[in-house]
Amino acid sequence: MFIGVILIFTWLILLLRYPAKALSVSLAAAVGLGIVASFVIWQDSRDTQRLSRLQLRLDYAPQQCPAGRPLLVLIDNGNNVPLSELRWQVAAYAPGDTVNLAEDTYTAPRYRGPGELLPGSQWQDCLPLPPLRAGYRPQTLEFRAEHLQGSFSG
Repeated sequence: MFIGVILIFTWLILLLRYPAKALSVSLAAAVGLGIVASFVIWQDSRDTQRLSRLQLRLDYAPQQCPAGRPLLVLIDNGNNVPLSELRWQVAAYAPGDTVNLAEDTYTAPRYRGPGELLPGSQWQDCLPLPPLRAGYRPQTLEFRAEHLQGSFSG
């Protein structure tokens, strides 16, 4: 932050002392910064669209999964590019309710998807449940993936 203050102060001094040169350099820097910012915004919106084409389903399935990992996860990549990395948080809701019953603690499990998932393919795994608020049983709750973060190849 200190370096940023020094840079702004130096730029103001140069703008007052050499207005013609400093203004042209400032304009070129602003155009370059605008190009970089538009590229970052475009890439972020492209990743957001690709994440919306993923189908991620969470089911409490103690019959199909081992005892310590009863949450069945199914991911279907509906994109035309491979999924490189995927992270998410699990939320638990009572039917018809909007209060997240999964506690977000430091010791809560971190959820990650497959390393690479090709276009049109599926991935399935069993994962541990997040810690739930006291008094709630997992078989009565709906589990949802929230805060998806991911990257794609290509």
